[in-house]
Amino acid sequence: MTTTFLPATRKEMDQLGWEVVDIVLVTGDAYIDHPSFGVALIGRWLEAHGYRVAILAQPRHDRADDFRRFGVPRLFFGITSGNLDSIVANYSGNGKVRDRDDYSPGGNPYFGKTRSKEERRRPDRAVIRYANLARSVARDTPIILGGLESSLRRFIHYDYQQKKLRQSALADAKADLLIFGMGERAVVEIAQRLATGRDISNIAGTCERLTQRQLAERDLPAPLQLPTWQEIKDNSARFLEAEQSIDRQSRSLSATPLLQQQQAVWILQHQPARPLKTTELDRLYGLPYCRAPHPAAGRVPAYEMIRHSLTIVRGCCGNCSFCAIARHQGPVITCRSQQSILAEIKKVAAMADFKGTISDLGGPTANLYGTYCKKSAACKRHDCLYPQLCRHFQIDEKTFLDLLREAATIPGVKHLFISSGLRMELLLQTPNLLREILTQHTPGMMKIAPEHTDGEVLRLMHKPGSAVLGEFIAVCRNIEQAAGRPIPLSPYLISSHPGCTVAAMQEMATTLKDLGLQVRQFQDFTPTPGTLSTAMYVSGLDRDDQQPIPVAKNTNERLAQRKTLEDILVPKQRQGPSPRPHPRTPSKTGAFKKQRAKNTEAKTARKKGKYKR
Repeated sequence: MTTTFLPATRKEMDQLGWEVVDIVLVTGDAYIDHPSFGVALIGRWLEAHGYRVAILAQPRHDRADDFRRFGVPRLFFGITSGNLDSIVANYSGNGKVRDRDDYSPGGNPYFGKTRSKEERRRPDRAVIRYANLARSVARDTPIILGGLESSLRRFIHYDYQQKKLRQSALADAKADLLIFGMGERAVVEIAQRLATGRDISNIAGTCERLTQRQLAERDLPAPLQLPTWQEIKDNSARFLEAEQSIDRQSRSLSATPLLQQQQAVWILQHQPARPLKTTELDRLYGLPYCRAPHPAAGRVPAYEMIRHSLTIVRGCCGNCSFCAIARHQGPVITCRSQQSILAEIKKVAAMADFKGTISDLGGPTANLYGTYCKKSAACKRHDCLYPQLCRHFQIDEKTFLDLLREAATIPGVKHLFISSGLRMELLLQTPNLLREILTQHTPGMMKIAPEHTDGEVLRLMHKPGSAVLGEFIAVCRNIEQAAGRPIPLSPYLISSHPGCTVAAMQEMATTLKDLGLQVRQFQDFTPTPGTLSTAMYVSGLDRDDQQPIPVAKNTNERLAQRKTLEDILVPKQRQGPSPRPHPRTPSKTGAFKKQRAKNTEAKTARKKGKYKR
């Protein structure tokens, strides 16, 4: 570990003796120098490659002053909204403004007490706003978009807060380049090219913004052309078609470029960057991090949750319809080595505030650790878990068990938990691992994510059938009985997913009740950018056969589905008989009505100016 942050203030830059920085990374999160935060990973990765990097965290976005803090960077401005899409951070799935932001100091989403858009720490569609401000202070400096928001908004996408389709964030921001996916390879190549005076076109893992003339001058190797802005605007079915093409290209790691016409420009996506190898991932997570928020950030709730956690695996081959992990992190599983993970656990155990508990060994799906595909390089699907486990998909139960047992022996470690999501169908294939996780590495209760129990809804979600949940619970009950103590299961559920109806919710509620599951976590489906579920939500069509499906869009429809689940599953508070009204309290059928009539009469008289109070 280190105690030196990347400079986040001009004073820190001056203390390092830097007259100029190479790269300024702009983020909508508070600056937390911990490997769970993307801007810290990219910042330290660039630093390790010899570049001077400064962090501009949560700058004012109603003026450009903060963007002048470090002067004009020698190479580029790197723009990200932070660990979350800014609309997801700022609004609930039903469009209500959130009053908390766990990635901001004290969880306060505002700079102060004034609650207005100008005072919000993270602006809506942050990458566009930040790019415009950076351009205003450095007209000739390249501006590079990256992170989750940029990655998932790189083509035409649906914005649920505005309830409309928008063109690529790269087109709206008028930036020079957009990095999609995990950006370590692309960002270093961009820095190297700019440092040596070369152009930054045709870089794997990036998208370019081209005019019609620029496109005509390119000699592109037969790109796959997606439906255009006008075609999608005229027919929402073309939006589903576009999303399915992007999904197939992402999972196949195809070298074929993707091309889509926006309102006035074209977006050209080059082939994805190669996933980092295990040795490279080890190096990335082995870099010196302070593992703490910058002093200017103070207490940040998101850090409190992950301060003693580790990432052990990257990528996901599940390809659930509602999830964008496979599109952003990629479908290829990369696991860190046991030596690298154990070395990081020792660093965590040496932290002054460590009290013996590793809160999580995880990733997108924790029990993908130790898995791999025998034919990953040749596979065009990378859809390993649906409708059943692919025969080429390999599970190494011993590797994960060995890691857990070795980690538990590290001095100072009293508890070692797995709090990240777990795939039930994989745990059924690894009974020894399931038993060990349930009995020794579960923090209170095991979180599972059946999402739904209706077979048709699960098909649209691209999840295994409902039989998996019943089989999993039966196995867990046997382990619980052998252990001689209860081990609660906490299911995560989604209501109002495209294709779901009130009847399906009623069936799910009854099924869960029969299985003896207590529901603590469920939410309405949120149509976030970059998922096939969102494309089904917009088009109203089935992802597999393009036939119409029911979609709950208005508030009443969504509330009806949610209420169905709540009424059956959420325990109601016991209430005694209704208390009698106080003798001096007028009932609503007598004196109360008379008094209300008098008040109304007096109010009317005041308005007419008959008398003053």
